[in-house]
Amino acid sequence: MSAHERPVGTARNLLLLAAAIVLAEAVTCVVLAVLGVADLDGDSVGTGIGVSVILVVYGGFQAWAAWRLTLGEVWARSPLVVTQIIQLIIAFNLADIPGWIPVLVGAAAAVTLGCLLAPPVTRALGGDQPV
Repeated sequence: MSAHERPVGTARNLLLLAAAIVLAEAVTCVVLAVLGVADLDGDSVGTGIGVSVILVVYGGFQAWAAWRLTLGEVWARSPLVVTQIIQLIIAFNLADIPGWIPVLVGAAAAVTLGCLLAPPVTRALGGDQPV
């Protein structure tokens, strides 16, 4: 598939759902970064700013890759799959926290992975072509 050829049908719907979830994750990263900077005290300024920069870059990259994937750019699927696997690991590590946050993080990652790896998406992105 060329960079100008957008997926259609079921593949398009799955990619739009995945992109919407990834966008929500990206916005969450940026919000957490802003909250982290707003809550800095004298002892944690360096760490707080560093973590905030990482969160903004991570969230920005996720949003950009999701947007490029909806435009039909095949390369963007791989980094999104990797970031969703990271989200699953984060959800597993948050399992000790009571409440809905670990479930929400894990469910969002699982649904996004399901959308990104679904057969219609793989076919639309040319993943079934011999190398």
